[in-house]
Amino acid sequence: MIQRMLSSAMFAGCAAGLLAVLLHFAFVERFILIGEQYESGELVHFQGADGHHDDHAMAAEGGIPQAKDQPTTEAAPTDAASGHAGHDGHGSGEEASPLKRHSLTVLFAALIYSGFALLLVSAYALAGQFGQKITTRDGLLWGLAGFVALQLAPAMGLSPELPGTMGAALEARQLWWVGTAIATAGGLGLLAFGQTAVVWAVGLILLAAPHIIGAPEVSGFSGVAPPELAAGFAARSLGVGLCAWVFLGGFLAHLWQDKTA
Repeated sequence: MIQRMLSSAMFAGCAAGLLAVLLHFAFVERFILIGEQYESGELVHFQGADGHHDDHAMAAEGGIPQAKDQPTTEAAPTDAASGHAGHDGHGSGEEASPLKRHSLTVLFAALIYSGFALLLVSAYALAGQFGQKITTRDGLLWGLAGFVALQLAPAMGLSPELPGTMGAALEARQLWWVGTAIATAGGLGLLAFGQTAVVWAVGLILLAAPHIIGAPEVSGFSGVAPPELAAGFAARSLGVGLCAWVFLGGFLAHLWQDKTA
């Protein structure tokens, strides 16, 4: 049983991670690179805000700002604690190669989605102990539930954070994220498998509790990246997560069916 769970989770997790990486490179990576330019001071928000576009700061394609010929001296310093500076070497003075950066992205995505797959296949096995047979169609719904619990619900309080944007204290955000994920997963489980109105009511309370408590907030808004860029990054990140999670749930359920047949 354990060997089947591990092999299914690793294979499905790597496949979902590969899909997530491909979608990330296609739709999200550009926003991160631009955000890092704002974070490092290579770009400045509201540069030339008198109504005239700076030819050096704006690209002809979609109005996406591009790096100036000379970096400005008015930008806020890079926040080394955020970890974003290390993505391309701005913080260390040494330019990291695109191959190394992309390889690490692929590796981390495979590890993260393999971990998600282990959680999901454990839930499949637990459901099987109660006589619940998981079909591929069921797996798609389980994957959607995993996305809601681990990405969508936490994002309602803590949206995906673009380099150059501000965030509350890391420890407080991590604690709220973990609590929200657990409460949301528990609430969805009670709503899906509960048999009485009391159980359903408890499930609704669990879903609402983290948002009633509220996520940690910054004391002020002073990020250096434009809000439009941060909004686009958050929306696309959630879209990538939705696709990867639904694929993971369905593919893992298909593998799980084959191994338990």
